[in-house]
Amino acid sequence: KTCAQVSGWWGLARKVNYTGDWLMGLSWSLCCGAVSPIAYFYPIYFAVLLIHRASRDDHFCAVKYGDDWAAYKQRVPYVFVPGLI
Repeated sequence: KTCAQVSGWWGLARKVNYTGDWLMGLSWSLCCGAVSPIAYFYPIYFAVLLIHRASRDDHFCAVKYGDDWAAYKQRVPYVFVPGLI
């Protein structure tokens, strides 16, 4: 039997760790300033990857856990940023 984490950071957003990963990638690009848009390729690519991964995970969890996943999503409604997304 598996249990969903509903305390701590994961009680605020289901993929809050993805937000931290993305912010770290963005900070690396921000160190480059606005000299070139190429520096921002990575955080843009990474955001697309993480959004797709979260969507895919949501689908797989819905299939695997059924009504329990729906109840978890009601208890933890935000995916990335608590109170926003």
